[in-house]
Amino acid sequence: MLSRIFIQNFALIDSLEITLNKGLQVITGETGAGKSIILGALRLILGERADAKSIQNFEVKSIVEAEFAINDGFKTFFDENDLDFDHHTVIRRELLPNGKSRAFINDVPVTLETLKMLSTKLIDIHSQFETSNLFDEEYQFRIIDGLSKNKTLILKYQKEFSEHKKLLRELENLKKQLSEGNKESDYKAFLLNELMEANLDDLDLEELQSQVKRQENAETITENLSQIFIKLDAEEIGILDSMNDVKGKLSKVADLSHEFTLLNQRFHENFLEFKDILFELQDEAEKMETSPEILADLNQKLNAVNTLLLKHSSNSIEELKAIRNQISGEQNTFAELEDHIAAIEQKLTASSVQLDEMAKDLSANRKKSIPNFIKKIEALLKQLGLEKAKIEVELTDSANFTNFGKENIQLLFQANSGFPLKPIQSAISGGERSRVMLSIKKLMAENDELPTLILDEIDTGVSGKVAEEMGNVMKEMAEDMQLIVITHLAQVAAKGNENYKVIKEEVSGKTKSNIIPLNQEEKLQEIAQLLSGSKITEAAISQAKELMK
Repeated sequence: MLSRIFIQNFALIDSLEITLNKGLQVITGETGAGKSIILGALRLILGERADAKSIQNFEVKSIVEAEFAINDGFKTFFDENDLDFDHHTVIRRELLPNGKSRAFINDVPVTLETLKMLSTKLIDIHSQFETSNLFDEEYQFRIIDGLSKNKTLILKYQKEFSEHKKLLRELENLKKQLSEGNKESDYKAFLLNELMEANLDDLDLEELQSQVKRQENAETITENLSQIFIKLDAEEIGILDSMNDVKGKLSKVADLSHEFTLLNQRFHENFLEFKDILFELQDEAEKMETSPEILADLNQKLNAVNTLLLKHSSNSIEELKAIRNQISGEQNTFAELEDHIAAIEQKLTASSVQLDEMAKDLSANRKKSIPNFIKKIEALLKQLGLEKAKIEVELTDSANFTNFGKENIQLLFQANSGFPLKPIQSAISGGERSRVMLSIKKLMAENDELPTLILDEIDTGVSGKVAEEMGNVMKEMAEDMQLIVITHLAQVAAKGNENYKVIKEEVSGKTKSNIIPLNQEEKLQEIAQLLSGSKITEAAISQAKELMK
């Protein structure tokens, strides 16, 4: 229920605050007094586009605030959107002088999308010419499902349908991945084969490069080693014999004087290390094997590795291994994709069966309730002066699942007897729209939890008995919901549980709009004025009293 409206610095409104109650809340006021301004402000709460031109004073921001009394049924929404739940929830829009706007729910900043999701559950504004949603298939399903007691089933169906669509999207993406993967599969397999043949796990690139260099320079290495052996180990002139002689003499000196003992020891150790180096060089020289075949084989391996490094833009064997493992994983992924696709298709089959069963139940419930819908709507239309009006509901099978089952819906209408029924959007005239919509809203109020409904001059163009009956219908609707009506009809105003008047006044040379609650005497005077115009007559007062009874 909409319990409070606060508007500040918006168009002709300087500051306005009004408290609303349950039942039928009637708002009246002269044309141009500012009723449409209040509605325009409330539409900001519904998330409609803000216009900086609406700001009265550009030195301060414009504020529109609506407070709602809500029940625990909204807790899920607040939890899902990380908002603070409060039974007295405040929705606020702020318009800044720079043209930007901000939205808040219980003082928490939110996006316009989040604000719309909540506000549309709380308030429904229906103006005189806003009947386009009557032509919308989703709205028509909502009308019939409310009467069919399909609320629980349709929520269950739509939850399953949402999961079904997710599975379809997932399946489409997986098939796309598989298709794109198959196009590259042969090439990837070729690359993987190249990398596998390279035996990367057993390959040491530095060692391979060293072996190639050794083979390429084998003659030079052998020649230099030979010269080393000649200089070191040649008879009579070899360094080794000279060092051996030095070793013997130094040993005698050390025996004669202990001061040379440490030097003798050091020389002996280095002599042994020198001999060890020489023997190792001899071993290496003996192992030297020069072969064009070995060199060719080593070069082939090195060239293959270098080719792979260049092809894959890599700098090391480790990077090549990572690429090999990735390609191998991708090849395995293709097989996993096929398994995943099969599993999704199996889920979709089961989901389709479940959706089909629920869709049949939805359709059966609708078909049972349609005669009752027609009977009630036609009775209301007759009450509102459309005595000959006929309405039908046409359900046709759909090839695919939709958000409302597996069928399409169309309302057929004709206001006069003797003419064929046609789709309501092409058969209904401007004078009939408001009464048809009011009848449908009345029926929906009886069978569904409608949000606060604001009817903006929906009774325009009617008078006399029809006006009286529209007031009666609105009064009955207000027993099941909060109904706010903006009207120029005395017959409707008289039915209000609470009455308010929008006034325009000049304050300090500036025109301002405001809204004030009316007590019983003020309500009587307002109704009389609606009946007689600016000059209130005794007859109008008398008639107003009768209407208020």
